[in-house]
Amino acid sequence: MTSKFPRFLMPAVLAVSVAALAQNAALPAAPSAAANNAAAPVATNATGTRMGTINVEQAIFATNEGQRDFEALSKKLEPKQNELKGANDEVESLKKQLSTQGDKLNDESRGTLVKQIEQKQKSLERQVQDARDDAQNQQNEIAQRILQKMGPMLVKYAADSGFGVIIDTSNPWPNGPVLWAGPAVDITKSVVDLYNAQSGVAAPARPAATKPTTPSTRPATTTPKAPPTQPK
Repeated sequence: MTSKFPRFLMPAVLAVSVAALAQNAALPAAPSAAANNAAAPVATNATGTRMGTINVEQAIFATNEGQRDFEALSKKLEPKQNELKGANDEVESLKKQLSTQGDKLNDESRGTLVKQIEQKQKSLERQVQDARDDAQNQQNEIAQRILQKMGPMLVKYAADSGFGVIIDTSNPWPNGPVLWAGPAVDITKSVVDLYNAQSGVAAPARPAATKPTTPSTRPATTTPKAPPTQPK
């Protein structure tokens, strides 16, 4: 079982010219068709020549709006997380019973127990996959909504700051286009700060620091991991 969201797909497709965006009045493609209906960028006469980078995925999660909405989604998914954990514990209990008592059972009883484990295992796997897909879809919906508002803002910021190209570094090389880039050209924090200022969403409250506790040890399992409940 795990309590983390799977990493939502964020292809590195923002390596586009700001000038071209301004001329075409359209945003580039984005994760899960996030920018298909995004508003046209407001940048005009972009003639910058600087090159910058932005981790779009990190920017979305770092915004106050993103932190708020992903945390709300995490709490929303907790009941399903607990339900799947209970089902997994039941399967593990039956497996343990088979392991410790299997040689003491007659063929019929042992066969019945094996069949019960197989049925519950398959049912759990289906539930986990369905829950994972549902969580992924809801996570992508949040990311899409934020990106639709962030896109035009990013284009204007880049044009006003003299950038001619902004490259997305969400996917590290070799899956992404950037082999290496120094922090001096990264505009992620600047865009996040600008987004927060314009969104009006307050920063989420941080809980007071508490003394760390020793995590409990969980038995090994061959079942798939539970669906995520927290953003990356």
